[in-house]
Amino acid sequence: MAGGEEVEVKPIDKEAFNLGFIGAGKLAASVAIGLVNQGILPPSRIFTAHRNPESRLDFTSVGIQVYQNNHQVAEECDVIIFSVKPQILKEVILDLRPLLSQNKLLVSLAVGHKLKALQEWAGHCRFVRVIPNTASVIGEAATVMHLGEAATVNDGELIADLFGAVGKVWKMDEKLSDAAGAVGGAGTAFASIAIEAMADGGVAAGLPREISLSLASQAFYGAAAMVMKTGKHPAQLKDQVASPGGITIAGIHELEKGAFRASMMNAVVAAAKRSHEMGQ
Repeated sequence: MAGGEEVEVKPIDKEAFNLGFIGAGKLAASVAIGLVNQGILPPSRIFTAHRNPESRLDFTSVGIQVYQNNHQVAEECDVIIFSVKPQILKEVILDLRPLLSQNKLLVSLAVGHKLKALQEWAGHCRFVRVIPNTASVIGEAATVMHLGEAATVNDGELIADLFGAVGKVWKMDEKLSDAAGAVGGAGTAFASIAIEAMADGGVAAGLPREISLSLASQAFYGAAAMVMKTGKHPAQLKDQVASPGGITIAGIHELEKGAFRASMMNAVVAAAKRSHEMGQ
């Protein structure tokens, strides 16, 4: 085990633990605010640090305590979520390492960096990798998680409960993390581009922009809900709409000419490749 002899792990008290975010960016804010909005944790038990007054507002607006530095967060909290940029994650963990005892459950939201490296930097293996997305803020995130060597069953349940409160959680082998992050994480950006493009098309066809964007957004939301709730393959749902000689098949023909599906597949593969590169 990284960090020397094995020691007894102190269970996290699910009714009284403090949750800290190291890194106060948009992803951290979406998860933290989602937890408050869903009533999972009171803001009095959530902490982060940021010196920029404007960046603190997302947290302070819902009552979350914002300290001046990360050391205060690490000292105060039992569960510590690292949500800094992957490029500086190692530096941040090493700086806080003296405060990161094995009685603290550590969580990384960074893409790329694997558990082996995270555990080495922290000096112990009580680590969980979580790959969520910004839809956490509305309780609709797609989250993937991987448990470290010393993370207990209780630890896994706690993190699954936290992130399950702001979306859906899938536990899987870490070897699938790059692909899962590309679909579940970067995929929200890909979907947003598709919604924007459809709305622009509606404007080009004569719709007012606000109405077109609302229709496009609802179309994507409804399509996703039908896949999830009916269990039908997307191709089946598409075929139900695409009647012979109709408007839908005419539009699909244009998408195929533009290699829409191939472009989306290539985007996911490129994102997964970049995630893998960042972990090297």
